[in-house]
Amino acid sequence: MSSNADGMNYAPQGKPCPVVKPGEFVFAAAHLDHGHIYGQCNALREAGAELRYVFDPEPERVARFLKTYPGVKALRSLDEVLEQPEVRLVAAAAIPNERGPIGCRVMQAGKDYFTDKTPFTTLEQLAEARRVAAATGRKYFVYYSERLHVECAEFAGQLIRDGVIGRVLQVIGLGPHRHGPPGSRPDWFYRRKRYGGILCDIGSHQCEQFLAYTGATDGVVTDARTANYTFPEHPEFEDFGEAKIEGNTGASFFYRVDWLTPDGLRTWGDGRTFILGTKGTIELRKYLDVGREGAGNNLYLVTERGEQHLQVAGQVGYPFFGAFILDCLNRTEHAMTQEHAFKAAELCLHCQMLADRRRDPAL
Repeated sequence: MSSNADGMNYAPQGKPCPVVKPGEFVFAAAHLDHGHIYGQCNALREAGAELRYVFDPEPERVARFLKTYPGVKALRSLDEVLEQPEVRLVAAAAIPNERGPIGCRVMQAGKDYFTDKTPFTTLEQLAEARRVAAATGRKYFVYYSERLHVECAEFAGQLIRDGVIGRVLQVIGLGPHRHGPPGSRPDWFYRRKRYGGILCDIGSHQCEQFLAYTGATDGVVTDARTANYTFPEHPEFEDFGEAKIEGNTGASFFYRVDWLTPDGLRTWGDGRTFILGTKGTIELRKYLDVGREGAGNNLYLVTERGEQHLQVAGQVGYPFFGAFILDCLNRTEHAMTQEHAFKAAELCLHCQMLADRRRDPAL
């Protein structure tokens, strides 16, 4: 696994586990605004997909991308990407408020779409993507990497499905991030309409995990707030957010996200998840175990049989991506349902809207 200090180029690498033959599933990358595009491409390639084309309006980003993926052909526009008949999927990591409209263009061109999170910044964008997905039959999928590209998070889901901790009653998600040094972030990162707000942006990961671990298909936002504690020079920015949701299974959810990770931490954020079940508990320490040597992917399990610390790096893999490729080929929904991907986005948007109203009742 590789990442820089602030997570901008966080790009996990796993063992190749192809589910298709060479050339059977061709995809393109476009709009390389966020470094997560490298994680998206790595995962698809490890599952057997062929990355054949790339487009970005900035030549410097394309050149950097081609150093990582030599042999990929650079195209002049998204339209040119969409004209390639062999391209089945477009992976993109555009500026957040552009992700929904780009996805609709991709689906209308007859391709499936795989976007970085957060997939939308407004409910109107979500509604349009739902409409276009239904009309075209194409997929609008989201790189919810804090579960899909973290082995201990994947393993927690397996334990829950196997009934090891019983019925899940509560999930607590903590998603701290490091901002990085001054000047390391682009201008859009601080513009409210462009990045969507903290509960919508990095909070989308958390809402997706809540649905996945509880089995909930809907929820009600009961509380949410955001703040800007440390960036007065960027008044539209939010460096702290928290929210609560009650799911339709009866399970509850609390999450906190922030841009306040101190420089002394050896990675970009101490992401953790706590899961309470009727028969046990799970704690995930995803990226490191603070104060201890060693890697991330730590899972702490407590049941009536005792306590266990499981370090699962390199043992679980990333099965979502192969299943996703097969879903695209077979038009199935085994990796994740379309409604699940959309519902996670909807919940984080409602969290952000409630927090916005608390900060400005006129909204």
